[in-house]
Amino acid sequence: MTARPNAAQAEFWNTGAVRSWVELHEILDAQFAPLSQAALALLPVADGQRLLDIGCGCGADTFALAARAGSGAAVGVDISAPMLARARELAAQRGARNVAFVEADAQVACLAAGGPPFDAAFSRFGVMFFDDPPAAFANIRRSMRPGAPLAFVCWRRPDENPVLLAPYRAAWETFPVKPPKSDPLAPGPFAFADPARIRAILEQAGFRDVTVAPYDRQVGGQPFAVALELAMRIGPLAGVLREQPEATTAAREKVAAMLRRHERDGAVWLDAAVWLVTARA
Repeated sequence: MTARPNAAQAEFWNTGAVRSWVELHEILDAQFAPLSQAALALLPVADGQRLLDIGCGCGADTFALAARAGSGAAVGVDISAPMLARARELAAQRGARNVAFVEADAQVACLAAGGPPFDAAFSRFGVMFFDDPPAAFANIRRSMRPGAPLAFVCWRRPDENPVLLAPYRAAWETFPVKPPKSDPLAPGPFAFADPARIRAILEQAGFRDVTVAPYDRQVGGQPFAVALELAMRIGPLAGVLREQPEATTAAREKVAAMLRRHERDGAVWLDAAVWLVTARA
């Protein structure tokens, strides 16, 4: 029997671990909004267009795309049923009529089913998790009209991103079992850290006019207690603590001390380093 593509990702984003992402999505969306906005600014959109949000999560950027589409529509696609359920709740609360949320694997699903090809596609941190990135982007390209623009934001190297790694590193000595070194090319947040790899994947998938530009920004702005909860429940540290819960108390102390060093005017700020990527189908 052929293995289901992206099975590990489907399990992660539909099981207990995703609860924190749903519960804390408003904080996460606020924290990463400047990064989304930088990528969205590179995406030409006109009123009446049909737009695709890949790995939409709880829908923050789908709603932003829908606002720009006006009389058009935005479709958010994700593999996570719990996150999509929250996105649909928000759509109902807001009375948003030009958004739709679809549970699908962007690597293999017919993304434009039931409608014309998309006029543009976007993603914030939703494209680094495919088992087969060239196949996934080729599938995305097939859902877009010829010449349609693509823009996405993805993480650069781990050592450039304290926003994700500083809590993990602060707590390292508290782990009873040290996690093994991860494969830098495996599906995960840093799979697109190499800009040459991004270009090769997109070109292999049939995209053209590929640009990959660095963007650096301090993000956060949350009160200390909120920043600490986020650090303990989201990201690499949270993954270790799910497997080694006995380290939680000691880890919290180390992380709290680290965050205090990054606090100013009552808020915690950490460096983020991303690639802003654009291309055309």
